[in-house]
Amino acid sequence: MHRITPRRAALAVLGLLALAPAAQAAQSSGRVTLGDSAPSWAKSSTQVGSVPNDAQRHFWVYLRLRDSAALDAAVAAVSNPASASYGRYVTPAQFRARYAPTEAQVASVRAWLKAQGFTVSSQSPANNRWLEVTGTTAQVERAFATQLRAYKERGRVLPAPNGDLSVPRSVGGLIAGVAGLDGGDRLMKPGADVPDAPPAPAFVNAPPCSAYWGEKIATGDKSPDGQTIPGAYGGQQPYATCGYTPSQLEGAYGIKPAIAGGLDGRGQTVAIVDAFASPTIAADANQYATSHGQPPVALSQVLPPDVSNDPDEIENCDPQGWYGEESLDVEAVHAMAPGAHVLYVGGEDCFDENLIEAVNKIVDGNLAQIVTNSYGNYGEDEDAALLQAWNDTFRQAALEGIGVYFSSGDNGDEIANIGVRAPDFPASDPLVTAVGGTSLGVGKNDNYLFQTGWGTTTSTLTGGAWTPPPPGDYLYGAGGGTSRLFAEPDYQKPVVPKKLANANHGKGGGRVVPDVSLVGDPQTGMLVGQTQTFPDGSVRYSEYRLGGTSLSSPLMAGVMALADQRAGRRHGFANPALYGRYGTAAYRDVVAPVAPIAVVRNDFVNSVDATGGTTTKLRTFDQTGTLHTTPGYDDVTGVGTPNGQQFLDALAFGG
Repeated sequence: MHRITPRRAALAVLGLLALAPAAQAAQSSGRVTLGDSAPSWAKSSTQVGSVPNDAQRHFWVYLRLRDSAALDAAVAAVSNPASASYGRYVTPAQFRARYAPTEAQVASVRAWLKAQGFTVSSQSPANNRWLEVTGTTAQVERAFATQLRAYKERGRVLPAPNGDLSVPRSVGGLIAGVAGLDGGDRLMKPGADVPDAPPAPAFVNAPPCSAYWGEKIATGDKSPDGQTIPGAYGGQQPYATCGYTPSQLEGAYGIKPAIAGGLDGRGQTVAIVDAFASPTIAADANQYATSHGQPPVALSQVLPPDVSNDPDEIENCDPQGWYGEESLDVEAVHAMAPGAHVLYVGGEDCFDENLIEAVNKIVDGNLAQIVTNSYGNYGEDEDAALLQAWNDTFRQAALEGIGVYFSSGDNGDEIANIGVRAPDFPASDPLVTAVGGTSLGVGKNDNYLFQTGWGTTTSTLTGGAWTPPPPGDYLYGAGGGTSRLFAEPDYQKPVVPKKLANANHGKGGGRVVPDVSLVGDPQTGMLVGQTQTFPDGSVRYSEYRLGGTSLSSPLMAGVMALADQRAGRRHGFANPALYGRYGTAAYRDVVAPVAPIAVVRNDFVNSVDATGGTTTKLRTFDQTGTLHTTPGYDDVTGVGTPNGQQFLDALAFGG
């Protein structure tokens, strides 16, 4: 199982990789190998033991889509504004009839699995994408001609196959991959007798903060512990904003007049996928909307039968943390598209398999034309079967005219986490729109002041001085960079500098992340409303500032709802159209600041009040490490940020 954190042939139009991570190599024994089906961390040098023969494994067998080359060509055609087939999307029923595994193919794989002694779920999705299977270690080893062993990985002992899986040739052409046999994370399947996790522990922003950019300056101020707050970069710095409101974000991105005129997303459906489901989301979102002068949220939910949480497994997924993510996503979409229908689809847990299932519900049910996802992996070290399963989901979405948006990540170039520079998956998949983050200045009259790439360093006030001296230590920032998995898609070739495309991929060039960007920096983040649990045991609604590209993606989804309404049609997989408008007034180019920009920020040590002390910090902007905010396309902010009505008009007429 692979936990997600609160993300080869070139085709003519998109230049996509026709993924084959589960490539099958013939063996003399009459079996075929499922390539790359053992995790990279399962090495003989880290093996520490075996796995009991009677240990139960729950796993997924993914089936191949039919006529993959024709599917890729069809996706390229419907997504290319220059194609005669542009926008001629298919229905889920048409997709199933042409490309989904047939009932006979499913029956064949099911029969083989049962013959191996496995228990196979009687249920599979309508598009026959996978089967859920349960069996013992001994059964797994016999069926897939491998051995499950225990490995020491990142301080834990985890099970995994000690070599690639293989299957009989009779079913080898039908199976795309098998996921869930390694223990990269434990599967959490909550039991019906376990109550929902309570509202998350409270978080409160410490004062002072600015209602708009630069409202309050730390001139002559003292910190809560009595230190004089020094200047930086030749002057006194402003306090961080308290969190931008919907009105401020609509004003800064130039869509307030459109919304006032009825271009507010009405008639459009934006779906949000996260793990679990906040029990207070409807009340929270509507209280937030009322408090900020917005109409009620047209919210509906599609949830697994049970989204409760087992306390013994909380370290794996943290459902309470996902509650905050869901609140941010719903309120951010509604902030930019207050007339749109918002559909929340929850995953049973935070693992790829169940998040794929959640996205598949939307795609195969044609439940929305826009899907925003604020989660992803650390880099691209993803299980081969899951890479294929995700990509197949995105292929069906694109052919049906459903745009899939992913946050680009909040860990910059990922070097600190995984030791190499990498974008995050699924954002790096060429069939999704990866949304990067910016730092945003909004003026007193909800007007746009500036934007730069989100990358934050931090210094702490210690002994009357900033320590370490500014800019300080790297903290976080928008994800980006060049994929090592995916070739450069054709829509990027006229726009992305070759130096970036070739950074990790050699002469042929790789997919570069992100595609577009909106505000993500928590120092200039959005004010969010959520029911929280306070130290005195009370549970109540409160508002606090929140950011990350987890904010950027739903904001972009909201803007695209306006774009679809303006055009009177779905934009579907929008990247070819988005890149086609590059260099026009549709975007604001995001560049590095001429002079350093920083803010002063106070934080409660206990996250809720001053009883545990308060720290004072200086946060410096546009500190993006090996990623760089530059004029034109860059690997922090992509093609730039949407420029209000000009963006909406450009997409309506040009894509």
